[in-house]
Amino acid sequence: MRAVFFDFSGTLFRLEQDESWLTGITDQDGVPFDLEAQAELMRRMTAPVGQVAELTAEYQHAWENRDLEPELHRKVYLEVLRQSGVAVPEQAESLYGRLIDPGCWTPYPDTAEVLRELRGAGVKIAVISNIAFDIRPAFERLGVRDLVDEFLLSYLEGVIKPDPKLFLRAAERVGVDPAEALMVGDSEEADGGAAEVGCRVAIVDPAPTAQRPDALLSAVAAHRS
Repeated sequence: MRAVFFDFSGTLFRLEQDESWLTGITDQDGVPFDLEAQAELMRRMTAPVGQVAELTAEYQHAWENRDLEPELHRKVYLEVLRQSGVAVPEQAESLYGRLIDPGCWTPYPDTAEVLRELRGAGVKIAVISNIAFDIRPAFERLGVRDLVDEFLLSYLEGVIKPDPKLFLRAAERVGVDPAEALMVGDSEEADGGAAEVGCRVAIVDPAPTAQRPDALLSAVAAHRS
């Protein structure tokens, strides 16, 4: 194994629910969201695959291309929030701002450790993410930006997982054969596409960070040779 490719959301970092974000958020009747509704709201904002709301043709196009164009991403997620009961536009804008703020994302407990361990062993690292905003500041904040050799972000690359182009592009940029790489992600549908080009694949559970202390280390260790 000469390279490891990582997904971002639900793999290396997670958008954790923060009670302060939802303070004052109300439904169309002015009723504050209860805990169950708050959890569902967060799920809809971070689900890696699958459609989370019924959409008109206009918004369907935005949904399908949300990780390629920042404006489409904003458009459709504001609609998802509206359909989820966030009726006040200013409240929806505030929540959407949290979603695209790298500083609001929490690293998993072993994120920094696994990146440092791989770099120390001379293994190349790439982050491949279906995303519409720049996640690199999250890595800078954690002090591990320099450990990642390549970032392949869908809105900059013009292609989304599971398209094999992204995985082939990552292998080429770090100088390895796809068969020498491991893809670690939280989605069989999106990240599992790496198997099509010959990469090994490890799927981790996108559980809350406090509940997943060492899944990244375990996934990498299981494929070391």
